[in-house]
Amino acid sequence: MSHDTQLPHAPTPAAMRNGLGTAALILGIIGTVSGLIPLFFWLAGILGLIALILGLVGKGRVKRGEASNKGAALTGAILGLAALVLSVVGAVITFTAVSDAVDEIDKAIKDSAPKDPTSKSPAGKGDAAGKDKPLAAGDTVVYDDDLKVTVTEAKSYKPSEFAAGHTDGNKAYQVTVTIENGGKKKFDTALVTLQARAGKDGATAEQIFDEKVGSGFSGTVLPGKKATATFAFDAPAAAKDLTVEVGPGLDYNASQWDLKVG
Repeated sequence: MSHDTQLPHAPTPAAMRNGLGTAALILGIIGTVSGLIPLFFWLAGILGLIALILGLVGKGRVKRGEASNKGAALTGAILGLAALVLSVVGAVITFTAVSDAVDEIDKAIKDSAPKDPTSKSPAGKGDAAGKDKPLAAGDTVVYDDDLKVTVTEAKSYKPSEFAAGHTDGNKAYQVTVTIENGGKKKFDTALVTLQARAGKDGATAEQIFDEKVGSGFSGTVLPGKKATATFAFDAPAAAKDLTVEVGPGLDYNASQWDLKVG
């Protein structure tokens, strides 16, 4: 009588769980590449941290015999750590650049603000006008880049028959504006603007263009040099004051001079 003998089956090998190691390697590569671009420091930091964690977990699986891609897990963890280091470097570079840009903007704004003007009257008397008060005839406003603007007193002006901007019955007054460049860079006068208001109601005083006035400034003023131009304005006959506003350019605050007329 024969008996069938059954041999025991060999155990089925467990499937390798290599997913974490592979993911760590991919994220580590992407994170490291992102870290080479300072602006993407945030992406490098996120991907680097995830790659480092997944790589260490994947290495643990290899140690327990649950995975077989030790090289991929270890490389992923190393690249994750490198991405974290690059993210810190990128953050420092980015924030430093932003800080420098903000400082440059603040400096530009500060340079455009006028300093306390000082009186330049012939007698050397009179209080210096404050920043929020109009200047007097002959006063000079000094900007932070050492650009200086001076407006003289208003003198009566007789327009010619070909003058533009003058209305019959009104009076005309002329002022002389001097720009002195005390800074280290040349100053472009192309953007210098003037406007005026007359009388207690502050009516607009039209600028007069004539053969001797109204041509304005032109060209540039080199450091240490001056430029002078004469302007004329039309004002009501009863006006007792003329407010002249000079704007040196887009980067400067305009200043006003309160001149007595009539």
